[in-house]
Amino acid sequence: MKIRTILVLLFIIGIGYFIFLFQKYSNRPMPTELHPIVEEKKEELVKQAEEIGITVIITDGFRSVEEQDAIYQQGRETDGNIVTYAKGGESYHNYGLAIDFALLTNDDNVVWDLEYDGNQNGESDWNEVVEIAKELGFSWGGDFTRFKDYPHLQMDFGLSIRELKWGKRPEDVID
Repeated sequence: MKIRTILVLLFIIGIGYFIFLFQKYSNRPMPTELHPIVEEKKEELVKQAEEIGITVIITDGFRSVEEQDAIYQQGRETDGNIVTYAKGGESYHNYGLAIDFALLTNDDNVVWDLEYDGNQNGESDWNEVVEIAKELGFSWGGDFTRFKDYPHLQMDFGLSIRELKWGKRPEDVID
């Protein structure tokens, strides 16, 4: 009987804690641009890639919820291939924590070619960019298990989409 009472009390305390957290963060507005750290690391990525003869093009950064919903409709209700499984509010782009990239070839074409070796060092330029990105703290969409998103790089700061939807932001978890 005592164990059941303790478990019920712990459950009630847990629910109270989640309600407190939700109320604490829920009034925060959605971001409207890339997080400053993501912006800084994006610029560093482009610079470091350029130093080894690779031109990186940032094809996407911050996206509004409405933009995300429109991209989600691609391949479903509009023409094109499915490029995302994230609806508006379910993408790190919506919180300014993700970027997408492509490569600029030596003849000025923008490509998403994972094998392209424009700097001719025997290694895929794409893999070289991903390596730099990871060193800068980005996670790579090519490592995702459910949907491989090769152009995608993100910094989630340990926050889940659920926490971001609740209003938590990187500033709440950065030391």
